Amino acid sequence: MFVPFLIMFREGLEAALIVSLIASYLKRTQRGQWLGVVWVGVILAAALCLGLGIFINETTGEFPQKQQEFFEGIVAVVAVFILTYMVFWMRKVSKSVKVHLEGSIDHALNKGKGQGWALVAMVFFAVAREGLESVFFLLAAFQQDVGIAAPIGAVLGLTCAIIVGFAIYWGGIKLNLASFFKWTSLFILFVAAGLAAGAIRAFHEAGLWNHFQDVAFDLSNVLSTHSLSGTLLEGIFGYQEAPTVSEVVVYFIYLIPALILFSLPQNKQPAPAISSGQKTQR
Repeated sequence: MFVPFLIMFREGLEAALIVSLIASYLKRTQRGQWLGVVWVGVILAAALCLGLGIFINETTGEFPQKQQEFFEGIVAVVAVFILTYMVFWMRKVSKSVKVHLEGSIDHALNKGKGQGWALVAMVFFAVAREGLESVFFLLAAFQQDVGIAAPIGAVLGLTCAIIVGFAIYWGGIKLNLASFFKWTSLFILFVAAGLAAGAIRAFHEAGLWNHFQDVAFDLSNVLSTHSLSGTLLEGIFGYQEAPTVSEVVVYFIYLIPALILFSLPQNKQPAPAISSGQKTQR
C-alpha cells in the first residue's frame, strides 16, 4: 500500500506542479481566459491513462499462466526503466522546469488560430507523461501486492497530490521540493531494484530464464515473508526470504550503479526560490 501511495503522490505532485506553473503563468501574464483549455488537456490526459490502465489490467487476466508471467516480467522491466528515468530526469530539470514551461506556453499561444489546440496538446503531453509512468509502475506493483490495499494506496496518494496541488496554487504554500524529490528518488531506486529482481523471477516462472536458480541464502528463520516485517519489506522492496542467485545478482547489478550515479554531484547552478504558490513577479 505504501509504495503505490508514495509513487502516486510523487507523480501526482509533479503533474500538479506542472499544471500550477502553467495556470500561474497564464494568470500572471493576463491570459487567464486560457485556464479552461488547460483543464481540457488535463482531463484528456487523465482519461487516456485511466483507460489504458484498465484495458491492460483487464486483458492480461485472460493469458495462460506462462504468458501471464512473461507479461508481468515485461511490465516490471518497463517499470524499472520508467522509474529510473523519472528519478534522473527530475534530478536534472528540477531547477529549470519553470523556465521551459513558460517558454512552451508562449510558443503555444503564438500559433495564431491553432493556439488553443497547441496549449491543449502541451498540457496533455506534460500530464500524460506523468500518468503513463504511473500506469506501468502500478501494473507492476499490483502484481506484487495482490489485494485491495495497493489500489487504495494509489488513490490516497493521488488524492493527497491533488489537495497539495490546489493548496500550492490557491494557498501559496511553500514546500522544500528539493529535499522531497531527493529522498523519494533514493527510495524509488531501491523499489526499482526489487522490481528488477522480480522481473527475473517472473521470467523464470515463464520458462525463459533457468540459469543461476540456486538459493543464494535463506532467511526464513530470521525474517519470514509471513511475518509483519517481512510482509512489509516484500510489498515495498520486493524482499524474498530465499532469493535465487540470479535475483540477488540482478538486484545489485541495478542498485549499485544507480546509487553511484545518483550520488555524483551535479553542476552547481543558482537554485530558484521554490514558491509553490508561484507568486506574481513584479
